[in-house]
Amino acid sequence: MTAETSGGYMGKILRVDLSNERISEESLDNETLCKYVGGTGFGAKYLYEEVPPGVEWSDANNRIMFFAGPLGGTKVSGSGTFSVVSKGPMTNFAGASQANGYFGAFLKFSGFDGIVVQGKAKKWLYLHVHDGTAELRDAGHLQGKDTWETEDAIKQGIKRPCSVFSIGPAGENLVRFAVICGDRGHVVAHNGLGAVMGSKKLKAIVAERGRKKVPIAQPDQMSQAVDALYKNAVEVDPNMGAWGTAWIYPKAAMMGILPVKNYTTNIWPNADRWSGEYLRTHFKATKSTCWACRIAHCRITEVTEGPYTGYIGEEPEYEGLAAMSSVIGQTDPGATVMLGNNVDRLGMDINESGYLMGWMMECYEKGFLKKEDLDGVEMKWGDAEATLAMLKKTAYRQGSGNLWAEGVKKASEKIGGEAANCAIYARKGATPRGHDHRARWAEMVDTCLSNTGTIEVGPGVPYPQQLGLEPPKDPFDPIETAVMNAKVSGRRQFEDCLGVCFFCMQNLQMEVDAVNAVTGWDFDIWAAMDVGRRIVNQLRVFSFRHGLTKDIEAPSVRYGSSPVDGPAQGRFIMPHWESLRRAYYQEMGWDADTGKPLPETLERLGLGHIFQDLKA
Repeated sequence: MTAETSGGYMGKILRVDLSNERISEESLDNETLCKYVGGTGFGAKYLYEEVPPGVEWSDANNRIMFFAGPLGGTKVSGSGTFSVVSKGPMTNFAGASQANGYFGAFLKFSGFDGIVVQGKAKKWLYLHVHDGTAELRDAGHLQGKDTWETEDAIKQGIKRPCSVFSIGPAGENLVRFAVICGDRGHVVAHNGLGAVMGSKKLKAIVAERGRKKVPIAQPDQMSQAVDALYKNAVEVDPNMGAWGTAWIYPKAAMMGILPVKNYTTNIWPNADRWSGEYLRTHFKATKSTCWACRIAHCRITEVTEGPYTGYIGEEPEYEGLAAMSSVIGQTDPGATVMLGNNVDRLGMDINESGYLMGWMMECYEKGFLKKEDLDGVEMKWGDAEATLAMLKKTAYRQGSGNLWAEGVKKASEKIGGEAANCAIYARKGATPRGHDHRARWAEMVDTCLSNTGTIEVGPGVPYPQQLGLEPPKDPFDPIETAVMNAKVSGRRQFEDCLGVCFFCMQNLQMEVDAVNAVTGWDFDIWAAMDVGRRIVNQLRVFSFRHGLTKDIEAPSVRYGSSPVDGPAQGRFIMPHWESLRRAYYQEMGWDADTGKPLPETLERLGLGHIFQDLKA
């Protein structure tokens, strides 16, 4: 089997050198396909090989890479997903994030499995991929436009079906938590990868819907796999199609995992007002789908009540709803929609934005931040207009926004004192996802020990029974939590190689069946887990080479605090942190004292040659 004959792949990637405005093509060899599969796996390989220690996130020699997967562009639901991998500014370590929509499928229809971008342009450019070729185009007329405006302007000029992913003002101004946003509401959200694009003066990347087709090795088996994955996803989560991820909101509030007012409480009345049932029966909702998706959980929504009546935008996902409501004490669902869409348009991570605003509000209430520290903006709990004003200041680095653009960790450390103790973040640099992890220890452990800049095992502990494991009995047992996280580590990274939305993949065996059908391989679930573990370990060695130390694999003071009320009241993870971290390291095959992968672990995963880099 070769790259040219294997199903699932187009066999080529683009290499874009912005410094010289030069584009070339490279072939993918069979060893790379089988060892790294696609998506985040390809990104881990190229990042490790091409970004040595000493290269900072904003350097021209950093890479930012866009990769589809073998299932991308097929009839598998949600198979327009792609991964972006780079050295990111939030942690200054490896960063990997995914977005759904159409880009991953359209990239393959244009004849490519991925794009490696290097260098730094002399002027603003965007990359246009189409018909088996690509070109760099002037983006001077797009400078200053938000992500929606950029998408509209580019599409108006192309006039053919295409997927546009761009940075907004935040990315242009190197806000550390800038994102890459496309197909309206789909976001490459974590570890500031939009800022990496901004540092390279790459405003957008566009893939037309080309005429090429994804080769499928076993069409009949593929059709069966497509149906099996869809039916299973619907059975696992029957609420998703009808109510979107918003159905989680009131459940999260009931469980004590909804983040409320910067973790100062776990009580949030009237949580049902942000449920999918409420939003989709009180507001006007229109379906908005991703490539080939039969679940179709996304909606365009029009606010029909409250001060923002008439506002039209994407219905925020659960984490966006939480960030722009409970995290900042904001009680109007319509304002939540308005704020969430503005965050996307400005091009910033919704989680970091929410925790940043919530931290400011708590500090303002307690007198740690004064009105003059905030350019005259009164950051009172729940004030939507004050929030919008501060989000804009942050995106443009105007006034005090120049500090807030550094993110929660760096901004809180600059302010210091008691304000610093109120800040929620993992000590590696980024804020957590949209839950109160003090009531969900598995995700706190995952977030703090992750090698991707966000969770890499969860959410939660995904389906351990599919690996022959008993589900965890006590979510607050520190050792069981650590060991179980380690045992399932690798699954999500394998899935992030495939080019399919997380919500459409809920059964590992069915995923492997689909990969085998499209490629003609004979993977089993253990080979899949090895692929995921290989990515985890390679990214980890990368980060150690770039300065990772054990002491920063921990939560901040507030993030690791004990809830004062709610279902998890009095639960306190920090007395157990050292023991659970050691247990995780040991189960992962890492040195218990340092967290570095052991030589035998790397050797088993086909990475024995990189162990020497840990000793350098």
